[in-house]
Amino acid sequence: MPLHSLPLFVRLTDRAVILVGEGEAAEPKRRLLERAGARIVGEDDPQARLAIVADDEAAVARLRARGVLVNAVDRPDLCDFTLPAIVDRDPVLIAIGTGGVSAGLAAALRQRLEAILPASLGTLAQHLYAARDALRARYPASGERRRAIGAALANGGALDPLVDHHGADVLAAIAAGRPAGGFHALVLASPDPDDLTIRQARWLATADRVTHRPDVPAAILDRARADAARERHPAPPAYDGNGLHVDVSMA
Repeated sequence: MPLHSLPLFVRLTDRAVILVGEGEAAEPKRRLLERAGARIVGEDDPQARLAIVADDEAAVARLRARGVLVNAVDRPDLCDFTLPAIVDRDPVLIAIGTGGVSAGLAAALRQRLEAILPASLGTLAQHLYAARDALRARYPASGERRRAIGAALANGGALDPLVDHHGADVLAAIAAGRPAGGFHALVLASPDPDDLTIRQARWLATADRVTHRPDVPAAILDRARADAARERHPAPPAYDGNGLHVDVSMA
């Protein structure tokens, strides 16, 4: 299933961004741009490559003709990009977008996530960053390292991100986990990804290699990591003993 948009995180500090419009529609966008460190400019600024336009369809046309990417407030049909609802646990940012279809739904999801995610989530991210060199030394193979970190961050793991881990020894917590490996065969009774069990979804999300029969729908395969190797096979391949392999077929 194709993505209607590719989510990107853009660094705007000291970059020119055009804001056209005033009042209730434009002011929240102004505050958001200021929070991101953008330099807010007028429509004629030649350095700007992004623009947010409130209630001015003619300005949208002029800017797009110049090659400027435009967000037209409350007009998803005119947008080159949309602005998500944001959960901020610096440096962790969670963006929730609906392609401009329902800002209310995105806001409701943001509110739910704000209540679930601990305030210390950003601190955990910083600790993981600080432990990068030590983790590379302990787990030289990238697949082994990824699985060890994934095991610690899994639901109920030593570093479950939905639990407060302020002051935790990240390296010790990861080393104490048992990274998953081996070969798993998933026989699915339904083409609906919502019918995946928690264990099946976890195996797909962490697998180094995914093999699958031709009839497995893309909606299922999309639950695997984008960088996982993928192969189509009419029969289960031999497991080479390295990493986590998942073979997917329909019942």
